[in-house]
Amino acid sequence: MPVQRGTDSAAAVSPIELIATLLGVLCVALGVRRSVWTFPVAIGSVLLVGWAVWQARLYSDAVLQLFFVGANLYGWVNWRQSQADQGDVLVESMSTEARWRWAAGTGLATLVWGGAMAGWTKADYPWWDAATAVVSVAAQLLMAQRKWENWVLWIAVDLALIPLYLAKGLTMFAALYLFYLALSIWGLVAWRRSLTA
Repeated sequence: MPVQRGTDSAAAVSPIELIATLLGVLCVALGVRRSVWTFPVAIGSVLLVGWAVWQARLYSDAVLQLFFVGANLYGWVNWRQSQADQGDVLVESMSTEARWRWAAGTGLATLVWGGAMAGWTKADYPWWDAATAVVSVAAQLLMAQRKWENWVLWIAVDLALIPLYLAKGLTMFAALYLFYLALSIWGLVAWRRSLTA
């Protein structure tokens, strides 16, 4: 039976949370450095995160982790191709029109997914959970496509997930996303700088 954790629980950090956290930190640090190894490390991390958040009844977040397995496989192939063609993983910029399309699509997907989670499941914080899941999907796809704008979305996700995980008693994940926030800011600066290098 899944363990239900909330604000009134003082549960200790599980080994799964700890391992997922360590792999997650390594994954983001490798991503900032544009290393293709970010993707296999990420796959290990998201599988463990998926198990933990499913037990915490954050179903959108759990489904998101399954998406991340596929997205990381896609990113791994894309980055390896860029590296083979150019000798390095090159960073690209989105057009203004593409940014508007992604924003509209992300907003619509949040409304649909949040409505489904609120209406058809007993998910905790269904809208909040859905919004972070959808924006994470967009960020991961943009990262796989080597767009620097992915870091802007990751910063927004980090800022939203820290209080959500605290509300659910997932303190190690909250701490992880605080660290991710710092790494995402570093990633934004480093990737933007690489455009002019």
